[in-house]
Amino acid sequence: MKFFNHCNTLEEIKTLYRKLAFENHPDKGGDIATMQAINAEYAYATALLLKGANLSQEDTEKEMRFSEEYRRVIEQIIHLPGIKIELVGLWIWVSGSTKLVKDELKRAGLFFASKKEAWYYRSAELKALRGGRKSLDEIRHKYGSEEINASNTKVSNRFINK
Repeated sequence: MKFFNHCNTLEEIKTLYRKLAFENHPDKGGDIATMQAINAEYAYATALLLKGANLSQEDTEKEMRFSEEYRRVIEQIIHLPGIKIELVGLWIWVSGSTKLVKDELKRAGLFFASKKEAWYYRSAELKALRGGRKSLDEIRHKYGSEEINASNTKVSNRFINK
């Protein structure tokens, strides 16, 4: 492995993937071959780590599905201008100048939360029947958050992988 060989946790793999995707995405000046290599190695590193995690077959498959969804969404939106991408718990929240890129956000599978004035993505497996009354700040406080911005990957709180 070239990119993820020093990662020991799923959290480290995800964090490094976001950083590498931002730096190497073709829409940000990177090349397709490098991004494809990163994607392939991300999938392999995730599978390898989960294999040694003593998870049940069902839990391993669930983690792999979620990890792949996560990678796909980040890859589709990381290049969009004027947005703030934030990981809060197991959800991706996008705020900032989203009006001009709303079609791209929709295509990536995000939904608009009008009361929070932000877009979000969550796996279908995490869909809650009730809720949504907390502010985005309250959600950040409860689960922690990690921001991905134009210049670097800034950690405001530790991303909690539950």
